[in-house]
Amino acid sequence: MALRSRYLTSGVETAPQRSLLYACGFTKEELERPLIGVVSAHSDIVPGHINLDKITEAVKAGVRLAGGTPIMVPSIGVCDGIAMGHVGMKYSLASRELIADSVETMANAHCFDGLVLVPNCDKIVPGMVMAAVRLNIPAVVVSGGPMMAGLVGGCETSLSKMFEAVGARKANIIDDKQLLEFEENCCPTCGSCSGMYTANSMNCLCEAIGIALPGNGTIPAVMSGRIALAKHAGMAIMDLVKRDVKARDIINTKSIRNALACDMALGCSSNSVLHLLAIANEAGCPIDLNIINEISSKTPNLCHLAPAGPTHMQDLNEAGGVQAVLSELAKKNLIDTTAITATGKTVADNIKDIKVKNYDIIKPIEKPYSETGGIAVLWGNIAKNGCVVKRSAVAPEMLKHTGPARVFDCEDDAIKSIYAGEIKPGDVVIIRYEGPKGGPGMREMLNPTSALAGMKLDKCVALITDGRFSGASRGASIGHVSPEAAEGGEIALVKEGDIVEIDIPANKVNIKVSDKELEERRKFLKEKEPNIKSGWLARYARLVTSADKGAILK
Repeated sequence: MALRSRYLTSGVETAPQRSLLYACGFTKEELERPLIGVVSAHSDIVPGHINLDKITEAVKAGVRLAGGTPIMVPSIGVCDGIAMGHVGMKYSLASRELIADSVETMANAHCFDGLVLVPNCDKIVPGMVMAAVRLNIPAVVVSGGPMMAGLVGGCETSLSKMFEAVGARKANIIDDKQLLEFEENCCPTCGSCSGMYTANSMNCLCEAIGIALPGNGTIPAVMSGRIALAKHAGMAIMDLVKRDVKARDIINTKSIRNALACDMALGCSSNSVLHLLAIANEAGCPIDLNIINEISSKTPNLCHLAPAGPTHMQDLNEAGGVQAVLSELAKKNLIDTTAITATGKTVADNIKDIKVKNYDIIKPIEKPYSETGGIAVLWGNIAKNGCVVKRSAVAPEMLKHTGPARVFDCEDDAIKSIYAGEIKPGDVVIIRYEGPKGGPGMREMLNPTSALAGMKLDKCVALITDGRFSGASRGASIGHVSPEAAEGGEIALVKEGDIVEIDIPANKVNIKVSDKELEERRKFLKEKEPNIKSGWLARYARLVTSADKGAILK
């Protein structure tokens, strides 16, 4: 095996570099081994990351056990829940690019031979994976694991119910005491929030795409099995380095299609579309929204975890986890089992003896929740380049809906109107100028969706935005509208009261306005001033592409 670290650790010319490594406390013996970067997003502000110091130490132990030298380097990480509903959310998606760039920087500047990536929450996982395929060196992901579900009134609950409780309090459906009970009990442990939200979606999809070991997506953060998994990840990276198996050997067209199929079966967050588009682009095998709908059209939805249903990640883990879902999909040849994975084996090898342990949690492939996947891409005269909805979290009566547009040029104004009781049954809330460029940063809109759900309006009111929705959102929440309003997309031409027609089974979303009328309106469309004019977000707004391209940077 040819080691990159030899640029630092061998030869007369690199003696100065070695002197600096000795200053860090490394020994000659350690420098003779492969140098493995262990990229940790540990911090004290993100509940999904407060345990990553323990995970990182376990990874380092695994690397040493297998004959390598682990070197921890840091990564930033934003907690979407804490950033929700204020300017902080503008930084969340944009931070994905900072993370990818920083991992690339640290790995190349220090000539790491391989990487173990230790993320957990929403943008940190895809950011690290994007860096791995960009670098194309051996890499393994091991996350911090999901949070256990909380208990409120004897029922399992999670963060989505907490946000909905705010809407219920605003509507006087619950009182302050009941709100406090949610506040103190819905997030009881460390880990990524316990539903099939974006963090857990991406950690599960890392298994499906092959860059993480089995169990990565579902073993709870507080279980000893999570520490053991981290040790095995440290051992696995040494095997990949020795065999020279690089990130793009694992992540390619074949494995990305596997991840999309698993995405549809699990009912993952709609944000997974943004991230898989971006990862595929970095891997040199780009996909588009048509491929996503093609896979969705033939892949059954097997799981209804929160917010789509009452179950949580610990339940999925006990039912057999991601590997059991892949095993079900393989029964109908919906995944390519020849793809290689971070275990050093193929998907077929990994699922050989795996069976579903609870068919109430993971439906049998013959009797799914639906014959089509959990995510759908829609097109129409306000989304000519497409938009995305988490179909599995939409109530049956909202799969087709027609109603008047209630138009807002930012999330904040929409939330005020919802809280004031101004949104009525049948309305279609349009929130624009919140896209990648217009936001900037494409804010998640868990506050408005949860407020509507808490007010019992999620089965009669739809939302459409060029921003995006949290994985914790439920209802007819249609996001990623492309082109976005800030790019002159047709969503900018919608007027208050326009009749909106949504037909999710037919993959359509339109306003009942003629093309001629839309072109007439365009003549009076004024360019909107950017709401962020300084700092790196202003630079991001100038460089970011549209949501249908994964909101990657030019």
